[in-house]
Amino acid sequence: MIDVNLDFSGLQDIARDLQTLSKAENNKVLRDSTRACAELLRQEVIDRAPEKTGKLKKNVVVVTQKSRRRGEISSGVHIRGVNPRTGNSDNTMKASNKRNAFYWRFVELGTSTAPAHPFVRPAFDTRMEEATQVAMQRMNQAIDEVLSK
Repeated sequence: MIDVNLDFSGLQDIARDLQTLSKAENNKVLRDSTRACAELLRQEVIDRAPEKTGKLKKNVVVVTQKSRRRGEISSGVHIRGVNPRTGNSDNTMKASNKRNAFYWRFVELGTSTAPAHPFVRPAFDTRMEEATQVAMQRMNQAIDEVLSK
């Protein structure tokens, strides 16, 4: 999983705008901006993913979550799937399930007999700057939408 955390320390104007918003509006703005960033990265991962059956590409999703302790909002690109052979995963999902692409890690990192064919990390590396710009644009747009109400 690749999580995207944005640092707004140098952006005083946006920080002031975020302070004027209510907590719910602030959360919506942050959720929209991080999700826009993650959607761009998701599309790049899908474009780079190897396609044998198409199962891997279909299971690349964006997940947005809020931290319970500090209330931070994060969005990330996840590849659906659990490995039923490990002790800490959901054993109810069968390997043949179309929503289970647990093997992605073997493709990305390789195994002792199969070479690695990375597709997640290169996608992140090539699109990170553009994703940051998309997140900032979406944040400004969301702030303008909220303030215009």
